Amino acid sequence: MEIPVADGTIRGYLATPQEEVSGQPPWPGVVIVHDAVGLSDDAKNITDRFATAGYLALSPDLYSRGGLVRCVKSVFSELAAGKGRAFDDLDAARSLLASRSDCTGRIGVVGFCMGGGFALVGASRGFDASAPYYGPIPTDLSILDGACPIVASYGKKDFTLRGAAAKLEAELTERGIPHDVKEYPSAGHSFANQFHGPINVLMRIAGMGYDRESSEDAWRRVLAFFAEHLR
Repeated sequence: MEIPVADGTIRGYLATPQEEVSGQPPWPGVVIVHDAVGLSDDAKNITDRFATAGYLALSPDLYSRGGLVRCVKSVFSELAAGKGRAFDDLDAARSLLASRSDCTGRIGVVGFCMGGGFALVGASRGFDASAPYYGPIPTDLSILDGACPIVASYGKKDFTLRGAAAKLEAELTERGIPHDVKEYPSAGHSFANQFHGPINVLMRIAGMGYDRESSEDAWRRVLAFFAEHLR
């Protein structure tokens, strides 16, 4: 689908709950922020799974304006700065969901890796709950002031984010923000993503990749947390 933004439109993937499973609309919404790989089959499968759980789920393509090679640097730069067109795109995705008659207007944000960083920063920008997966901690921690409830998931074997779970736990506790932060002992980076082909091989060599037990536990935590704060 197309998502209206300030300079035109960007691509996105929308998944709608089945009424026979989730009941009649309206449903709460979820914006899913993809990782550095982009709006992959894995990102779409995650979006579908949120729809199966009863959420109107939308994953915007942050690389719409030029593809991965052209956009990845600028999107990461905007994440580091805490502002920019990528954040505007996420606001547009949230606004699109909120404007629909089949959405309750209560909307969460979920992100993976790079997207987890966006979900953390976005927690204080109009969302009602946030679920960052192995998201980098913002350099400017004041961004967490006034954040919505956060359920965060990290892998202890993720050497790129060593100590991130404990730091986030402390920062959220200090601010009195409702939260559930967990670090999985057997998991590394990208433990909740399922890639195939060369990407999967490279990730395994680097000690990253899917860990079913950790991923499924994180899914249970996120869905329970969202049920509490979005329904």
